[in-house]
Amino acid sequence: MWEEEAKGIRRDEEEALLDLIEQRAKNVEKIGRAIAYYTCELEQKEKNLEEAQQQLARLRGQAIVATSTSYHGNNLNAVKVERRSMSPIHISDDSSESLSECEPQPDKDNIVTLKKCSTLDKKLARPFQKNNDDSGKPPQAKPLLIIPDMKAKGSLHLKIGQSSPTPCCSDSCAGGSVFSFRNTRIVRSKADKSVKTPPDTRAADIEHKGTKRKSEQIEHKELIPLIGRSSSASKLLCQTTSIIPSQHTRKLRNIVLCPTNDQLFASSALDGVVNLWQVQDRGSCANLLSSTQCFTHKCKRWPEDVAWHPEGKSLFSVYRADEGDSQISILNLNKNMQVNFLEDKPHVKGSINNIEFMPWKEGCFVTGGCDHAVILWTNKDGEHSWKPKELHSQHSSAVMGVAGLQHKKVVMSAGADKRIFGFDLPAQRIGYKHQVESKCMSVLPNPCDLNLFMIQTGTLEKQLRLFDFRSREAEIHTFGWKQESSDSHSALINQAWSPDGLYITSGSVDPAIHIFDIRYNSHEPCLSIRAHNRRVFRAVWHHTLPVLISISSDLNIGFHNIASGA
Repeated sequence: MWEEEAKGIRRDEEEALLDLIEQRAKNVEKIGRAIAYYTCELEQKEKNLEEAQQQLARLRGQAIVATSTSYHGNNLNAVKVERRSMSPIHISDDSSESLSECEPQPDKDNIVTLKKCSTLDKKLARPFQKNNDDSGKPPQAKPLLIIPDMKAKGSLHLKIGQSSPTPCCSDSCAGGSVFSFRNTRIVRSKADKSVKTPPDTRAADIEHKGTKRKSEQIEHKELIPLIGRSSSASKLLCQTTSIIPSQHTRKLRNIVLCPTNDQLFASSALDGVVNLWQVQDRGSCANLLSSTQCFTHKCKRWPEDVAWHPEGKSLFSVYRADEGDSQISILNLNKNMQVNFLEDKPHVKGSINNIEFMPWKEGCFVTGGCDHAVILWTNKDGEHSWKPKELHSQHSSAVMGVAGLQHKKVVMSAGADKRIFGFDLPAQRIGYKHQVESKCMSVLPNPCDLNLFMIQTGTLEKQLRLFDFRSREAEIHTFGWKQESSDSHSALINQAWSPDGLYITSGSVDPAIHIFDIRYNSHEPCLSIRAHNRRVFRAVWHHTLPVLISISSDLNIGFHNIASGA
């Protein structure tokens, strides 16, 4: 009896101590967050002070020049000089925020770990850029984005804890071995608790002064002869620089880079919100510029897929095609982030799985859905005057992916019926047909070799297939990976080509990013990166920086520097 009473007393004491430890841990976390927040605020205020001092110095210099000109009696008309920002984004600075209003609040999920690699800072060459003429020159500075201290609950502040892992090389990672980062410390402000843009905040006026890659003539490079010819993969080094909160409240769906401005990208999720981001610090993190609710009016459906307009002025989203609800929305980035829905509803049922703009001069995009249809949308004299036309419905199951070939007016489509079609627009018929042994979930043309494209399939360890459009034979090469957490393959997992067309990244149902070198004769990844806690949906290559940006079901966005090894 006495022993049971002693055990009960000990149990109560343990519970009390556990509660005390939990409370004190929260206090430590809160204070650490506050320190990081005020450090960021101090740095920003110091920058503002320095800018004001520079403006004063310039103003005084102009006054001296004006006095000198007047003294010498020159009959010169006064010229009014207006200093304009070089940034493609201009936001009004008519509101401010006190430090007390932005004091960070505790959040249990705010701490993630990552080790910082000091070795890679010396090796961040640009191995994935198409133009290597300036590889030895220091990178040019990008235009700065000036964001005011507003009450918008979209800004975020983060700090990265310092430690030092050994960088991962492809030699050590070949064969599917994994390099893991586990010591990233993320500090979120109070702004993380909301993703809604305040109604009194003016939307960013986006002028697209970035590199217009889509409008340029793409130089064809013969990469197909290089596929599988090397016995060893290129050495790669990886450093995960930061993992930031996505500001979404539900699972992420997509991430898309702006085709005309390499500073911008957008993310979408099941919460119906489309977030617009600006890349900061040469790709080490990003700032949230705006959050826009894009639910359909009738059934409150979220975007299934998102695509940038080739001119970079708007974002197009697709939805489910049931119950007469809207199927296409246009988020205009130059008119107070207004969302407009197209009236036409050509898809008859199920999800619209994919939307892609065609890489041709004529402005058009293609959608594919669960109703087996491939629909071409063309613009008819008006910003929102898009008219649909069914190209074909030859798939016997859902159309999972669509794409356009750059050198031919051919619309590629991949379906869950295991078939791949290429629809010839001038001839108005299907000119390319192929079938594999498992369902197809996406199609992705190579950015450099115009005849090369990739198909994602549901076959484990052979998920990625490379094809030559000129050949009707089997695939040129296959890549894949072993799955640890599940035997099923999700259609939400996507891939991306590197800008030079030599590497493919893929998400995974495991918390890993897989990188494949098409020159490597192995079927396994040359590098795998573990930087998230849950499945990775996609990792896209930045257009001009050696950086990967990834999204995961852990609701975070990752930034990973990639460099060539010694």
